Amino acid sequence: MGSVSGRILIAGTASLLICLFLSPKFIEFVRRREFGQNIREEGPEGHQTKAGTPTLGGIVILIAFAVPFLILSKHHLDDSWWRSMGVFGVTIACALLGFADDYTKIAKRRSLGLRARTKLVVTVAISLGLWWVATQKAGLTPSVRIRFLDAQIDLGPLYPVFIYLVVAGTTSGVNLTDGLDGLAAGCAAIVLLAYIGITFITTGEHDLTLLAACLVGACIGFLWFNSFPASIFMGDTGSLGLGGAIAGLAVMTDTEALLLLLGGIFVIEAMSVVIQVFSFQTFRKRVFLMAPIHHHFELRGWSETKIILRFWIVAAACCAVGFTVYQLSIRG
Repeated sequence: MGSVSGRILIAGTASLLICLFLSPKFIEFVRRREFGQNIREEGPEGHQTKAGTPTLGGIVILIAFAVPFLILSKHHLDDSWWRSMGVFGVTIACALLGFADDYTKIAKRRSLGLRARTKLVVTVAISLGLWWVATQKAGLTPSVRIRFLDAQIDLGPLYPVFIYLVVAGTTSGVNLTDGLDGLAAGCAAIVLLAYIGITFITTGEHDLTLLAACLVGACIGFLWFNSFPASIFMGDTGSLGLGGAIAGLAVMTDTEALLLLLGGIFVIEAMSVVIQVFSFQTFRKRVFLMAPIHHHFELRGWSETKIILRFWIVAAACCAVGFTVYQLSIRG
């Protein structure tokens, strides 16, 4: 166990250091190429000053995560290896989708990237790949466990649809959260830290623990440059990649339903948009001053750092409750 924990600590630390050392050079490269962030016009007025800030930082997160994981993971073709590689594949695939979206925005010099239909088709393909690995290689059953009720539901042929909803919902939630400096990276690191606990302490899936540790290290290293005021943004490359990683971990640890708690901060952000759209289209009234909800608090006069820190606290509280529920369900 000692050697395993040491390998995990080394991997997480290596990811953090790679991110710290790569980021300055990458920021300089992106700035020379003028790959700056395009700010949507309907956003808060204060965000217009962030226009032109280097983006595509998700590439650094991806490299910092992938290199230590691939070097230090055990390459045994068993269920555990397939589970970790399934999550790794989803992370890379979602990040590549995000990169295509980011590059389209940069090339067209506008805040809109790929067409919604293109994103839908690619997300469906990624979800089917995750479903195939989970059921055909990793030995998982096509069911969802409701740990709050200590119940299990067999989804049968609907399981691929369920996985798509998990992947699409999580990537969208993280993407929506990525609206303030350091908000998405910090919240993702907190959720991934909870998955280190779940996979290491409870399930013993050490390859998944290694993967989660590398992601946490990369997120923390990236926060050094992404914290307010940000020197670089992660872009959709980072937010979709991190969302895909969290979704993959949820599927491979049978915690898809529990992700509503563990990733509660992302649920809150996504639901604020759903509520805002529904309310405006139905009643022509807005519930929030602006959605996602972090913009609502901005317009209420909260400072950006106050919002970020308080959202991190909410994310940590959600993870603590979710982890406790998981532990109780295992012991029960």
